[in-house]
Amino acid sequence: MATTTERIAYQYTDLPRLMRLMTGDEKHGPSATSTLDVLWVLYDKVLRVTPGTVDDPGRDRFLLSKGHGPMAYYAVLAAKGFLPVEWLGGFGEFASPLGQHPDRMLVPGAEIGSGSLGHGLPIAVGTALGLRAQGRVEPAVWTLVGDAELDEGSNHEAIAFAGAVGLDRLRTVVVDNGSATYGTEGGIAARFEVAGWSAATVDGRDHSALYEAFTAPHPGRPRVVVARVESKY
Repeated sequence: MATTTERIAYQYTDLPRLMRLMTGDEKHGPSATSTLDVLWVLYDKVLRVTPGTVDDPGRDRFLLSKGHGPMAYYAVLAAKGFLPVEWLGGFGEFASPLGQHPDRMLVPGAEIGSGSLGHGLPIAVGTALGLRAQGRVEPAVWTLVGDAELDEGSNHEAIAFAGAVGLDRLRTVVVDNGSATYGTEGGIAARFEVAGWSAATVDGRDHSALYEAFTAPHPGRPRVVVARVESKY
């Protein structure tokens, strides 16, 4: 089996095979697969972080709020060399560092321990605010949330605050698979726009559209990209 130490250049097409290495109960496969394209585009083309810069203060931060479905996240981290591919086969086992929710103390490259809905965006707001207070203007703070997480009030407090203070180094991706209990009048993007965010809604499987939305300028405002995927996929 190939190892990360051999510096294999994994591609997007390798991700399904890497995900199949993870077996066992509580995989939350559909939840994970819904995020696969977003994660790949971010780590392949956008995020300024590598296995060698995970402790660099100037790195970009990525916070997986949708931590109850981490299989795609682990596959992408393995493909990019953050963790050994051999770890994937032990997913969810007692002695494995790859739990059913990511643990920042065990998973190289993970910025937060996550899984409880509604935590990632508020933490990302605090991270972006802290970097601003330190005078660090280069690092971007990214967080990936599921549309159902917007049922949680903590997210709406974070949305309102980030827009009001113009946290322009904050980026949020909402993977929308139609699983939210409560809707938002005008759609998800409109909820963010009314709070002062720059927003775009794109096909969550279209890598070119994702990249363009992720890299579009948004001076003075936080940015949200709503990535639509198959309903309840």
